[in-house]
Amino acid sequence: MQRIRLRYTKRGRLRFTSHRDFQRAFERALRRAEVPMAYSAGFTPHPKVSYANAAPTGTGSEAEYLEIALTDARDPDTLCELLDESLPTGLDIIEAVESRTSGLADRLTASVWELRLDGVEAAQAEAAADAFIAAETVEVQRRTKNGMRTFDARAAVVSLEAAEASQVHDDGTDRPTDKACAILRLVVRHVTPAVRPDDVLSGLRAVADLAPPVPAAVTRLAQGLFDEETGTVTDPLAPDREAVKAASPASGGSATAAAATAPVPGSA
Repeated sequence: MQRIRLRYTKRGRLRFTSHRDFQRAFERALRRAEVPMAYSAGFTPHPKVSYANAAPTGTGSEAEYLEIALTDARDPDTLCELLDESLPTGLDIIEAVESRTSGLADRLTASVWELRLDGVEAAQAEAAADAFIAAETVEVQRRTKNGMRTFDARAAVVSLEAAEASQVHDDGTDRPTDKACAILRLVVRHVTPAVRPDDVLSGLRAVADLAPPVPAAVTRLAQGLFDEETGTVTDPLAPDREAVKAASPASGGSATAAAATAPVPGSA
């Protein structure tokens, strides 16, 4: 059985698709691309697809991950192209790597988010971010299936700072605007309960009275293992790429050696 790990995006209007919507679209793409999927056992077999830490509905993402199991080996790059062609624009498969290491989900310990605050001055957003980071705790409330829950949104936040505003919009166009627009970059650890970007926005409202006039456009830029030394979020597929690269010359060398030592037919 071959396992392939995929990185995909949710862009533009497709950020409003739920995780279940994506699951249905992806399973249809698997059938269109004629991928030789492995299936679970039982009365209702399902394709073996493992989803890892999907972004909340309504947020965009450049770094979503999943893993599929195949009954026959396929070239990851070719598979990536076939699946991308079978999905709607906005749900884009941008990378495929053969799984050579364990624990993909264990390597998704933090995310980098971009919060686009239209109608907010950059100086106002920067001051609010500084107030949030300076606070020891920032209690926010979120409605759950068990009612309202209060928790600290500050502890999970590694960094929160203002970034230079980009003029590239969600629809992919690059058009100028004379309206105020602030950009915040957020690095947050994956903890329990999960701290989401909207929780941080609630915290900014609580500590600095920052209330954007329109809903913030939220995009996950990266997710992976948090490096304590550098304070960065690393690429979770890098270990698999390195393992594949390391195995390629070794396997080629082994095959060559085996061919060199194999007896020649007809020789005594």
